[in-house]
Amino acid sequence: MSTLSLRIPESLHKRVIELSKKDKISINQFVSSALAEKISALDTLNYLEDRAKRGKREKYLKVLAKIPDIEPEAYDQL
Repeated sequence: MSTLSLRIPESLHKRVIELSKKDKISINQFVSSALAEKISALDTLNYLEDRAKRGKREKYLKVLAKIPDIEPEAYDQL
């Protein structure tokens, strides 16, 4: 386990205290969880961007062409 010391605005600190109390977790747990969520979001974005670079429009259109041209079921309509 590592220790990290950082400076944050007082307003942000107050919100972290409020939200961690509401969730009944420590500030450390709250901040660790928030950091993990942000890292996960950035990793997901990078993964999707890498996948998009490998994509081919022709392949996409070929797959779309296999979809039957029928109305969706009533429960699946907008």
